[in-house]
Amino acid sequence: TAGVSASSSHVAGLVRIPTVRASSSARRAPEYSLQPCRSRLQGSLPTNSTCRARTGPHLSTASRATPTACSHSACSRALRSGLSAPRSPKLTAFRALHGACMRRALSLSSAALVASRGARALSMAGAPGVSLLGQDAAIALDEDLMATPGFSVDQLMELAGLSVACAVVDAYPAATSCLVVAGPGNNGGDGLVAARHLVHFGLSNVVVVYPKRPEKSLFANLVKQCEDVGAAVSSELVPGEHDLGGYDVVLDAIFGFSFRGVPRAPFDAILAALERPSRPPLVSVDVPSGWHVEDGPTGPVKLAPDVLVSLTAPKRCARHFAGRHYVGGRFVPPTIKAKYGLELPPYPGVSQVMELEGWGR
Repeated sequence: TAGVSASSSHVAGLVRIPTVRASSSARRAPEYSLQPCRSRLQGSLPTNSTCRARTGPHLSTASRATPTACSHSACSRALRSGLSAPRSPKLTAFRALHGACMRRALSLSSAALVASRGARALSMAGAPGVSLLGQDAAIALDEDLMATPGFSVDQLMELAGLSVACAVVDAYPAATSCLVVAGPGNNGGDGLVAARHLVHFGLSNVVVVYPKRPEKSLFANLVKQCEDVGAAVSSELVPGEHDLGGYDVVLDAIFGFSFRGVPRAPFDAILAALERPSRPPLVSVDVPSGWHVEDGPTGPVKLAPDVLVSLTAPKRCARHFAGRHYVGGRFVPPTIKAKYGLELPPYPGVSQVMELEGWGR
């Protein structure tokens, strides 16, 4: 299986990636971010400060502008002249000038923002890598997140499931139906939360297969929440009733990073069905089910998802994944990032996930 290039930098579980891309939710951010120049007008930035605005479609203009020294006074004059007309010549001139300032600033920080498939992208050339967690570290980090006081398990599940749903919609925006296969643990809970959000996001047919349901009220509540929004929850994958070919996408939320051993019934048969070449596009939550969390598909299950949504940080098995790779972990506090030496991508705007473009190439 294709993995990360051997030339990638590996330092304490880090790997460099070519590009990090914001999900489609970031597209709803305000069109322009001119706050740094407004701050300059208010005297909060020194005259020779480098322009630090990092958002807005005018970034695409930067690549065409001639690099010049940052000129906040010129930016300020353009801003004073008025930029209310979206297509005015003054705005065009400002965008070219402002773009050149920003390109110089971003090159100094080894990151260049460019337009990519309708969303902003961050070039990671020369920038820190993205952490890859081993199994023990992933378990310990999860425990730290849920330390008292801290996050509750249902809080983390809600945030994780929302991230998964955002990634599914970003990867397959035309999808109207989704089959969610949920396992007996927290990964299955993430799948239940994702199913509910997918209904809220507009998918008209969301079905959950949930063969083994824990007795905890948390999971019973998640099932009820799915049913309340019209997502049917079934106890088994019924041939004919749950024909995989009838769905636009399948969400694998069976096993997570704590899984060890060989899948047992009924999940062995379900995973065999998900391995068939004829199945719809497959999205795996955190770890492709049946994979070794560090070594990848070394066991009997050779699941090959099209999309992987890593939660908190990618696990080491992601080195063996070559599809579209998203990270959802905007909820990780700085103290925990520092404790585990996590390098995570920035999440601009209101995006809950970032796509790691070029992963495994």
